[in-house]
Amino acid sequence: MTRILDVYLLEHFVGQLTQNDSGELGFSYRAEWLQNSQAVPLSHSLPLQAEPFLNPDCHGFFGGILPEEAKRERIAKNLGISKKNDFAMLAEIGGECAGAVTFLPEGHSLATDAPNYRALSEEGLAEVLRDLPKRPMLAGEKGIRLSLAGAQDKITVHRSKDGFSIPMDGAPSTHILKPAIERFEDTVLNEAVCMKLAKAIGLPVADVEILDIEDMQVLSVERYDRLIGGDVIQRLHQEDFCQALGIVSEMKYQNEGGVSLKQAFGLLRSVSAVPVIDLQHLLDAVIFNYLVGNNDAHGKNFSLLYSAGQIRLAPFYDLLCTVYYPELATKMAMKIGGKYKPDEVYARHFEKLAEETGLSKPMVLKQVAVTADRILGSLEAIETEMPASSKLIDFIRERVGRLKARII
Repeated sequence: MTRILDVYLLEHFVGQLTQNDSGELGFSYRAEWLQNSQAVPLSHSLPLQAEPFLNPDCHGFFGGILPEEAKRERIAKNLGISKKNDFAMLAEIGGECAGAVTFLPEGHSLATDAPNYRALSEEGLAEVLRDLPKRPMLAGEKGIRLSLAGAQDKITVHRSKDGFSIPMDGAPSTHILKPAIERFEDTVLNEAVCMKLAKAIGLPVADVEILDIEDMQVLSVERYDRLIGGDVIQRLHQEDFCQALGIVSEMKYQNEGGVSLKQAFGLLRSVSAVPVIDLQHLLDAVIFNYLVGNNDAHGKNFSLLYSAGQIRLAPFYDLLCTVYYPELATKMAMKIGGKYKPDEVYARHFEKLAEETGLSKPMVLKQVAVTADRILGSLEAIETEMPASSKLIDFIRERVGRLKARII
């Protein structure tokens, strides 16, 4: 028997996701949506068409909404479903997702009542955060259907002047809370430093804040895919570059078949409403990640944001100096000029990157120097704001100075 989920984009019933007895997915847009003059596709990889999309076409976008790796496995165990069953997992937790997509059982209407939230005391929030390794996304609790991609412990919450609450019955969230990664030192501080540093040099980034919740440091990330106006929260649709290119999360690294920088720039050039600005920001982010040592900048850490009828490069997120931790991978998620290892990258490799992405070689090399100088000029202010970051700041300062001297 074919199983069916109704798929909503914002408040619009746009199509149905199906699973047959063999476990294969399918997706079809509703005729009414295709006839709507305001119709937009769910994904760049799922263009508007009357013909149904078959199993291979579906996993990149729909599977890309779900948690990954150990978090996905734990959720599957908690829910009593297969970890490889995208459909079953979306049926269970696909209520409040990244972007503006919601999954409901066939025939169920999207809630039109006032959004429902479960208030949390500080003690209650601390308990939720401590339990995340055992209960990712609180999956299985009645009325809670939350999903975010990624392998790190995190939870979506509604944050207001009254405190924190858990979205219930598909209500929209406003923030993502990320506790420290237990086996690595100061990951909350590290990510906060990198995010604030990126913002200081002019990159569009999600706003972050370090919170002390009982004995835990937690990073609060304001969702860029939500607009807040008084008591009204509006979802904005978004998808990451892997989803947009139909690449499954399990292959997010370039050496596994994931997104390359050539593909990333090509995608942005083809869809952005303002490519001149967005291509520059993407280049600046690539250079920033290289200089500060964020080797984990893969295709799921870059996104497209759909807003006001336009597609733009989304603000950057998940910025971390991964090379600060010697046990993490020494190669980059995406090659620069044919090289995975940062210490093997020289000026000629940035020139090759320029060739591959249709950019000017002198401009790219100049931007490496400009970005390095901006980073070095911003570190002192970041250190003053967060004195506990001195060790990390010194590490980044030495690295950026050394790489700039080698490239320029």
